[in-house]
Amino acid sequence: MLHKTGSLVFIVLSFGISLASPARAASSVTLTHVHGLSYSADGKQIFVPSHDGLAIYSEGKWHKAPGPGNDYMGFSATKQFFYSSGHPAPGSGLTNPFGLLKSGDGGRTWHKRGLEGEADFHLLATCYETNAVYVYTHAPNSRMSKPGIYSTVNDGFSWNHAESKGLDGVPSALAVHPSNNKNIAAGTKTGLFFSTDGGDTFKRLASGEQVLAAFFDLDGKQLWFSSYDGKPYLARLDWSSGKKTVINLPPLTRDAVAYIAQNPAKRTEYAIATFERNVYLTQDQGKTWNQIANRGQTQ
Repeated sequence: MLHKTGSLVFIVLSFGISLASPARAASSVTLTHVHGLSYSADGKQIFVPSHDGLAIYSEGKWHKAPGPGNDYMGFSATKQFFYSSGHPAPGSGLTNPFGLLKSGDGGRTWHKRGLEGEADFHLLATCYETNAVYVYTHAPNSRMSKPGIYSTVNDGFSWNHAESKGLDGVPSALAVHPSNNKNIAAGTKTGLFFSTDGGDTFKRLASGEQVLAAFFDLDGKQLWFSSYDGKPYLARLDWSSGKKTVINLPPLTRDAVAYIAQNPAKRTEYAIATFERNVYLTQDQGKTWNQIANRGQTQ
């Protein structure tokens, strides 16, 4: 559902997934919150993290992933690992919130990487090739002295604060270049911004409405971003030349793109998830779309 507070348009997330182990039939999967969207490295699976675990779309079917039914927030995948934050499942006895978590087995098991009990990063982005992690924290903690963008290149052992000069507004989206982890993008309520020095300085790439999602194409040349200004908008931008291509979206009613992902093995294939729990696939870079979830009901 779309809401407006002052001049800031935002969309309330209400996505989630019922999770059980072992995996069950597609009819048992309902997306009640969506907190991310990522492909597996071989391109055969799409992972949708949620309020109570992971759902997987593979070979035309949905199933519930094996593993703990935790509330995964800020979920992001690299070539080798999953990174996330969030909250433990009820009754698990785990410390809340998680801080930074890492999984090397598709989310079956997770390893603590610091800030347990201190931080829940709703905004988290990773570098696909280098495993660098960027987060935005709204409040200080034992590793982060003040709110802002921070990054780690050693799985949370140490964090670097980004000065964020030139960034207008609080980030609502973060993305990291797939191979150069100094190149990052941030979306705010005033537009899309780009940095080549790890977030110390930013320049504006697009202005206007609030940027809701940002994603670097795996070729490193294209930067996708979404917004909403009375109607949903999705574009692909060549960040070096400034050339922009508007992407044709499927019919969305008071809805917008919340997450964007690309198939690493078939790079003309992309997936999008919306704030109203719709999930679509395209095999031709957005010319046509196939819906695989309709307001949380998987298809």
